Amino acid sequence: MVSNYYAAACQTSFDCPTHRKEIAERVKHMCTMIDHAVVGYEPFFDVRLLVFPEFAHAAPIYETVEKLRDRLALPIPNEHTHTYEKMARKYGCFIQTGTFLEADPEYPDVVFNTTVLIGPTGILATYRKVNPWIPWEVHASPHDFESYDRNPFPVVETEIGKIGVAICYDWLFPETIRQIAFNGAEIINRVSAYMDPWGATPPMDWWTLFNRARAAENSVYVVAANQGAALSGYPPFSWPGSSQIVDYDGRILAQADPGPHEKIVVAPININQLREERTRRQGHDMRAHLRSSVHTYLQTQGLRSGAGEHPLNFQSLRSRITEAKTKLSTNASEDGK
Repeated sequence: MVSNYYAAACQTSFDCPTHRKEIAERVKHMCTMIDHAVVGYEPFFDVRLLVFPEFAHAAPIYETVEKLRDRLALPIPNEHTHTYEKMARKYGCFIQTGTFLEADPEYPDVVFNTTVLIGPTGILATYRKVNPWIPWEVHASPHDFESYDRNPFPVVETEIGKIGVAICYDWLFPETIRQIAFNGAEIINRVSAYMDPWGATPPMDWWTLFNRARAAENSVYVVAANQGAALSGYPPFSWPGSSQIVDYDGRILAQADPGPHEKIVVAPININQLREERTRRQGHDMRAHLRSSVHTYLQTQGLRSGAGEHPLNFQSLRSRITEAKTKLSTNASEDGK
């Protein structure tokens, strides 16, 4: 068990690719970033965990699942995950990849937004975004199937700690991050493409707010890599970067300055200290103090599953949102009587 090491949040600033043939150059560049982080800091400390942003390989720039599958989506594993495996073996490190648009032959009318945790022994876990940024993202969620035989919230026990991950909009749902924490995570990576105005700049600094809150709520380290692309390269939004690493008390240990650019920020992870704090504390242990039986709202269905509606599209997503909002209003009125 390696209890003391450094993590790196690796912020990218690529132009948006239009075809999967452009992905290889991005992978090559991100491997160079891994070289820089591991080798550059070697005289000072060991960088063992590296996290990359959402859409680092490809973004959903086409409006339909059919076009995304035809032009950008890839199966997992693929030639690029094999390249990352070689880097992980070379340096004995763990790489949380930027997201791929994933095409799985088991789900022929679907595209997933997927990140992979890769270690020296190969692929350790695959995570598919549970809460796509609807209505603009037509990616499917594991929730969109009547039967889904994978754990939607995998946590992997490694020599550097128990690692989970969630993608961008997932972090606005405390239930998602809490489930990952209750599955055993000590480090939760945030693979993100968070756009302005919800970055690290007040008054709408949601990026910082939720990273810190989720870390403190769940007593976990958060390694958060955000997209740092300019509006000109990744329309229709600008991307504020501000990648950061937060400790289990919500303290920011390292942060990139706001603004579109490529950057690597590093900070220490001490798993033994985290475990000691979790064991010692009587107060402020929100996992142990959770009164789960009193919170009944999760028994009320919110957004219904998209099962039977694939391929997803903007219209079907908007219809489901409207339906959920109507139900929410009705339930609130009935509960208030």
